[in-house]
Amino acid sequence: MAISSQHGGNILETALTLGVSPHAIIDFSANINPLGMPESLKRAIINQMAVAEKYPDVEYRELHAALARHHDCPDEWVMAGNGETELIFALVNQLQPAKALLLTPGFAEYRRALMRIGCKIVDYALLEEEGFQPDERLLEALTPDLDCLFLCTPNNPTGLLVDKSLLMAIADRCQQMNIALILDEAFLDFIPTESGFIPLLAQYPHLYVLRSLTKFFAIPGLRLGYLVSANAPLVTRMKQQREPWTINAFAALAGEIILDDVDYIAATHRWLAEEQPRMLAALEALPQLKVWPPTANYLFMRCTNSHINLQQALLEHHILIRHCANYPGLSADYYRVAIKNSQDNDRLIAALTQILSDG
Repeated sequence: MAISSQHGGNILETALTLGVSPHAIIDFSANINPLGMPESLKRAIINQMAVAEKYPDVEYRELHAALARHHDCPDEWVMAGNGETELIFALVNQLQPAKALLLTPGFAEYRRALMRIGCKIVDYALLEEEGFQPDERLLEALTPDLDCLFLCTPNNPTGLLVDKSLLMAIADRCQQMNIALILDEAFLDFIPTESGFIPLLAQYPHLYVLRSLTKFFAIPGLRLGYLVSANAPLVTRMKQQREPWTINAFAALAGEIILDDVDYIAATHRWLAEEQPRMLAALEALPQLKVWPPTANYLFMRCTNSHINLQQALLEHHILIRHCANYPGLSADYYRVAIKNSQDNDRLIAALTQILSDG
């Protein structure tokens, strides 16, 4: 009964497998804000429904201006995309690296984008006995023959932030070695104390920051992400070479307004400040479960009883979690679960308590 999707959120496959309605499934496999789409965006879409009757601006000027304004950087540094994944592929296609370093476990689309252009991939394993965190040895692995390094912080699926001083050292090392550093900050908005690397980009023209609006603002169906880099000529070339109208009018509208919704942003941070420690404490208290302290809106864990398939067992409770067996370096004993609203979280805790107690 295992769910074969390479990503979370595959509710339809789960429902078909179980023979139930998709609405009967509680989805902990996709890390989406449970507060739902901001009311400000819902009103804007309703009030501006007519935007669907016209082509979007092919340059997305207002969208890029809004994103640049949010980060206090030039418009020319910013490129929005149909989700962050489009930008991963577009950036790799533009950089054309011959040899790249990937930290494992990590997001699958980096590897797929690199393989598509025939790039040689060197894996750098993050080990459980080292807390699944990189250390200074990563600096030694950054050699002049490399063209590209993908680094996700907080990492997916582990949810761990790279140490700030190490991150700066990595950026400096990549600049010295002329290695393109692609920094994925898809979940950083969930951490109000972290500003990320965008304020420092002027010092690092080889560095490219990826951001997602899909998760934080609960708009996975609209799809919206963006790239920021001080390498303005490269960003301009990417804009010129992209297919026209990859971002739909409602997604563009979303990007123009949601970053100004300070009430929604504050409410999200309040929700996570309450549910994140509560979920961690509840899961850490369960037998046969090792949980890594989260920094964003999801938890990474391992079931120490290899005879229990947690994903399959939870499906009997109509709960879907993300197994991590398809992440390089991880076995079927590792899982990722989103943090949702208190009611759904309680259902997950109750179901896990029953499963692990019986096991």
